[in-house]
Amino acid sequence: MPRPILYDYYRSSAAYRVRIALNLKGVDYEIRPVNLLESEQKSAEYKALNPQGFVPMLEIDGHRLTQSVAIINYLDLRYSIPPLLPASAAERAHVVAMAMAVACDIHPLNNLRVMKYLKNELGHSQEEADTWYAHWISEGLPALEAMAAPKAGKFLFGDAPTGADVCLIPQLYNARRFNVPLDNYPTLLRADENANKLEAFAAAHPDRQKVPA
Repeated sequence: MPRPILYDYYRSSAAYRVRIALNLKGVDYEIRPVNLLESEQKSAEYKALNPQGFVPMLEIDGHRLTQSVAIINYLDLRYSIPPLLPASAAERAHVVAMAMAVACDIHPLNNLRVMKYLKNELGHSQEEADTWYAHWISEGLPALEAMAAPKAGKFLFGDAPTGADVCLIPQLYNARRFNVPLDNYPTLLRADENANKLEAFAAAHPDRQKVPA
């Protein structure tokens, strides 16, 4: 069976999530960079593979998988150890809700195509775009802190990383890039600190990826 291929951009939050998940599962994979700044994701060649023209895309087991949360779910079913979602229906729903709070509520408002549209089509300044970015992170993180705190341990749920942490860590990386204050989120920061002590998370960090020329 050929190695899985991850179509990736090093600073993409969604791709960062999938790198973490692949690393946690111990999957040996190849990275094929797609330079979002050069709009390579919009090329006819790439759209023939992924009609949405997004990253990440994972070629694995003869499939072309898109959407980071769907890819992570596939990996969790395909490689059961370590599990990224609890077995209990209620606990599973709790972890998925935290993951989706990031993947569906915070991140989509701040991804690259939205930021480009704010500046290029709507004529907003970089300062205004940065304010937009910080606003939506600051809207979402307090809710996530409140959701996580009652059942958190070293991580957002208990003492082992789950899909919620896989989504959290890239979002906190982005928050720091845009100088969003994080001191009011002790539960999130504890999970972030413990996650980044693990090589699976550390190896997925953008600073350890090949930067497009």
